[in-house]
Amino acid sequence: MNVHPVEEVRRIPVTSPATGKIIAEIEETPVHEVPFFYEQGRKAFASWSTMPIPNRIGFLRKLKQMIVNEMEEIARVISDDTGKVLTESIVADIMPTLDAIDHIIRHAEKVLGRQKVRTPLLLFGKKSFIEYMPRGVVLVISPWNYPLQLAMVPMISALAGGNSVILKPSEVTPLVGKYIEDLFKRSGFPEGTIQVAHGGKEVGAAFTAGKPDYIFFTGSVRTGKIIQQQAAKDLIPTTLELGGKDPMIVFGDANLDRAAKAAAWGAFTNSGQVCMSAERLYVERTVYPEFLEKLQGEVHSLRQGDDIDADVGSMTFPAQKNVVREQLDEALQRGAKLVTGLKPEDWKEGMYLPPTVVTDVEQDMKIIQDETFGPLLPVVPFDTEEEAIAYANGTAYGLNASVWTRDREKARRVSSRLVSGAVVINDVIITVANHGLPFGGAKESGIGRYHSEAGLRIFCHEKAIMEDKGFLNSEIQWYPYKGKYPLFLNLFKSYFSEKRDWVTFARNYISLLRNNK
Repeated sequence: MNVHPVEEVRRIPVTSPATGKIIAEIEETPVHEVPFFYEQGRKAFASWSTMPIPNRIGFLRKLKQMIVNEMEEIARVISDDTGKVLTESIVADIMPTLDAIDHIIRHAEKVLGRQKVRTPLLLFGKKSFIEYMPRGVVLVISPWNYPLQLAMVPMISALAGGNSVILKPSEVTPLVGKYIEDLFKRSGFPEGTIQVAHGGKEVGAAFTAGKPDYIFFTGSVRTGKIIQQQAAKDLIPTTLELGGKDPMIVFGDANLDRAAKAAAWGAFTNSGQVCMSAERLYVERTVYPEFLEKLQGEVHSLRQGDDIDADVGSMTFPAQKNVVREQLDEALQRGAKLVTGLKPEDWKEGMYLPPTVVTDVEQDMKIIQDETFGPLLPVVPFDTEEEAIAYANGTAYGLNASVWTRDREKARRVSSRLVSGAVVINDVIITVANHGLPFGGAKESGIGRYHSEAGLRIFCHEKAIMEDKGFLNSEIQWYPYKGKYPLFLNLFKSYFSEKRDWVTFARNYISLLRNNK
């Protein structure tokens, strides 16, 4: 944008996590331009918000087709920017984005259209509706682990509702942010409807303080709390999609071969940098040795690298290596044992960390209590169902969980007792891929939900509307009250009693109508 140059624009170097080489430079958005972004966004909102929903959907159709046409190029940009393997770029970043657009195209008009609501009998003659009014300028602050999906889904949801959007993508993966900006421009969205601001914490803080009409943030608990504090000062509503420490509970009667494969994928996909990663594995003691052997075999079979057939890519954010190192060091110092992987002092240079399975851990260790966001999986035995539930609920997080058993009743019973935004039975992670389900966390894993109907409606004010034809000169509850008290008393008693007295109700209602002037 840079419409009012006051200082030299800073350029952000982009380093490939897989190779360590600088592959591009991105211009940082100067903080002094924040007001102009909001000015442009509000101007665009005035026209975009009045556009019929089918017309807005037309722009999303163009956007979707462009993504389909450029899928291979987008996958390469995601891989270069994050270090994840190409298969994960397609399956876990691009596919959910396209599916989200499809979901919105199919459902937005119905979900965001005027909804008729039942009107109580006591308000006879009136009709009730809910309308969904767009909020204004929505600020989306997105993370680096799934830089396409976790930016695009809230953006297109807000746009479908009639809002304009400012995206602040992660400075860790700016190439994807630039590609998103270019996609929207080439899709023909009206000027100012979508704006992208590039930069780090200072830029994000400036936009958060710039008084948007809604903030949608995906990222760490620490940053989420800072954003919530700022938003509270101006009573700005927020959705916060934060961290997880998701438990995977494997009972003795589970399909152990399937569970072992799922544990390896659930823990190490995207090198463990998934808020819904299986970060804690609880296995019933009767099958613990057998399961551990199967899991070890699965992990040893994984191929790490950046070629097209690799299973596990590199870490993305250098600082995240230190988090993994700190947790593993503490666990090993307190007696934990490596089943796979290496001690931190034996790690190679660069951003590739070996998929690491650890046993003999305690519940108060950081490896159990703190989000890892890396390829590190502690495995703990349990003896009873109650113990497994207590272990699973024993952290500050509650994003997702999985329960593994052939006993459907037990699976549902345990799932219902887990304090979690989502639970998967005999699978891992996948609830986020179903856009018909709400997505969000309990406890410190976040505030609010998106996806499903909620994911469209959170970006709108719910407006209650009641209408009357206006034929009567007065309503029975209006002044004057003379003579109405005993009639209302008998009316309400006849209506709200366990067995309604319709004769008394009708007689008193007619009397009130006659008494009305």
